[in-house]
Amino acid sequence: MSSGRERRALGSEATSRGAGAFPSGPDPEDGDPAHDSVLLRRLESRDRLGRIAETAGVRRVDVVAWRDLDDAEAGGSELHAHEIMSRWSDAGIDVRLWTSRVDGAAREIRRNGYTVNRRAGRYAVFPRTAVAGYRKRIGTGDGLVEIWNGMPFFSPLWSRCPRIVFLHHVHAEMWNMVLSPNLARLGYTLEHRVAPPFYRRSQIVTLSDSARDDLVRRLHFSPERITVVPPGIDARFSPGGVRDGDPLVVAVGRLVPVKRFDEFVEAMVALKEIHPRLRAMIVGEGYERPDLESRIAESDAADWFSLPGRLTDADLVDVYRRAWVVASTSVREGWGMTLTEAAACGTPSVATRIAGHLDAVVDGESGLLVSSLPELVEAAGSILGDPMLRRRLSQGALRRADQMTWERTAEVALQTLAAQVIRRR
Repeated sequence: MSSGRERRALGSEATSRGAGAFPSGPDPEDGDPAHDSVLLRRLESRDRLGRIAETAGVRRVDVVAWRDLDDAEAGGSELHAHEIMSRWSDAGIDVRLWTSRVDGAAREIRRNGYTVNRRAGRYAVFPRTAVAGYRKRIGTGDGLVEIWNGMPFFSPLWSRCPRIVFLHHVHAEMWNMVLSPNLARLGYTLEHRVAPPFYRRSQIVTLSDSARDDLVRRLHFSPERITVVPPGIDARFSPGGVRDGDPLVVAVGRLVPVKRFDEFVEAMVALKEIHPRLRAMIVGEGYERPDLESRIAESDAADWFSLPGRLTDADLVDVYRRAWVVASTSVREGWGMTLTEAAACGTPSVATRIAGHLDAVVDGESGLLVSSLPELVEAAGSILGDPMLRRRLSQGALRRADQMTWERTAEVALQTLAAQVIRRR
């Protein structure tokens, strides 16, 4: 959840997406071995998804989510749902997403084979979804997926079909970052005390082992009821191009408090004293842009520190390939998709040692994890100053990225839902 002013944030993780049969950026030319390999993998996955659905009798699935991919604040959670729903619908499943309205957009659209219903306001979507559930308009198909993003929909109270829950991470201190003290206390209480008892018998799907451990420790869920499956990486994120001649450190994300980009600016200013040719960049938009611009100006860094805003898919790939290091100073993540997108381009990362990052980055192999601002400066500086270390971490980043595909993510998620359907039967 977020404050009213956060509504103005423009998500950068969810850049422009294609509307074809498969959710990806521009493919290579036909006949390219890489293109053929990706297409074959998709077709094989579609067949496996179809068999899973047919065996379990999964023909129609409702998905309830706070935001849609077209929302100005769409980020990793919305992209994750989109990639899965696109593949499920391509396998013949009737997928219907129920979510909040998008300013100036149609109330109902078709995207990549699934239907998007946007008939409730930003906060009214929660009670209206529950009412629709009680009236048997939602949650009466073969399965339901609830995306619990801070505020839950309480689907165990109204859904009449087998369910799973996508829960990427605990919000914890994020409430205090974006809400007034009273609302923050309410959000924290709902997440930590009120909602969990209703979900004790639900099957949870999360992104990483460390996120699972956090759910067990903070919300007291049973580890046996949590399935871990990492997010995939689109095929367009791949090695290529040429690194910038001067050291370039990049961060990617919505310009909101949880990302702590103010600390990234401070770290880069300190790193500039060690590496005078350093350049830095934050890709993304959000309501914290004016504050970040002021920090950069006050640090006399405007000539080497850029805020290019939201980039197209192709431009984002180009930035990943040019960067020497991709960094994340975030305080909360279910995974850290920008880190593994960069890894697929052969770019190592420096990231905070938090749940999610602990799995997205293999410390010492695909990047370095840090616990403080001075450690971030030291770690980034060591990668910039040591070509052998940079090369070793780059190779490790590629190996890490090779393990993740959206096809596997979609298949494990559907297997988890199918198991609930079979068990209910």
